[in-house]
Amino acid sequence: MIETKGIVHFTIPVSDHEKSEIFYREVLGLETVQVVPPVGMVFMRSGDDFVILTRSKTPIEPNPGKEFFVHHAFRVEVDQYESAKQHLADHDVEIIFEEERHEGVFHGKQCYFHDPDGNVLEIIGLEKIGDGFAADKLGDGFSPFSSDPGA
Repeated sequence: MIETKGIVHFTIPVSDHEKSEIFYREVLGLETVQVVPPVGMVFMRSGDDFVILTRSKTPIEPNPGKEFFVHHAFRVEVDQYESAKQHLADHDVEIIFEEERHEGVFHGKQCYFHDPDGNVLEIIGLEKIGDGFAADKLGDGFSPFSSDPGA
C-alpha cells in the first residue's frame, strides 16, 4: 500500500485563467505563486496548501442543476466566518447554500458559492473534525446537508 502524507495541491478547471486568478486572489485571498500563461495555469497558495487553476479544454460542469456535492472547501477562522461571508457579498458573490453543521465530519458554519466558471466553492468556519454521520442515517435518501442541494 502507498502511504501518502497529505495533499500537495488540487487542480480547479477554469476557462479563463487570468479572470479566475483575480477572483481567487481578490475574493478568497489566495496568493499567486506563479502564472504559466502558455498552458493557462496559475499556482496559488492558501495557508500551507496549494491550488492550481488550469485552463480546461472541455466544458466545466461539475454539478447538474443546483447541486453542489462536487466542491472545494476553504477554511476560515471561526470568528472570521461572518466577515468572510460579507466579503463575498461585497464582491457580488451569491451564496447558494448555507448551514451550520454539528454532525458528520466537518463541523461549523459553512456556505457555498460559485467561482466565475460555476465550480462550487465553500468557506467553513471549521470548529472541529467530527466522527462522521451515524450509520443509521445513511440509508436511501440520505444527504449530508440540512436540505437537499438539488432541490
